[in-house]
Amino acid sequence: MSTPDNYPLVLNTVGNQKRFELQLPEGVAYVEYMQNKQGVIYLTHTEVPVHLEGKGVGSALLKKVFTHIRNLGAKLAPLCPFVASYLKRHPNEVKGMLAPGFFIGD
Repeated sequence: MSTPDNYPLVLNTVGNQKRFELQLPEGVAYVEYMQNKQGVIYLTHTEVPVHLEGKGVGSALLKKVFTHIRNLGAKLAPLCPFVASYLKRHPNEVKGMLAPGFFIGD
């Protein structure tokens, strides 16, 4: 398997589709998102090819997405269950980045 850390984050905004993607030789993993006029990025759905699940691809993707959002100076809203679950285990990765009204907790 390819090492996901070696692949860049790709922003795919074709048509109405908005996704952060990792385009690996074995398949594409992505996080769908929406962005409001205030610049809040809502992470709505994460998809990892079945044969890549449990191999760190989703985690690598989220780390790249969080870095991108941090570099934009934007806030994020974790609507996707996978993102929310990941953040419960790694809350420091988005410290100070959550949109108003969102928190990481049990």
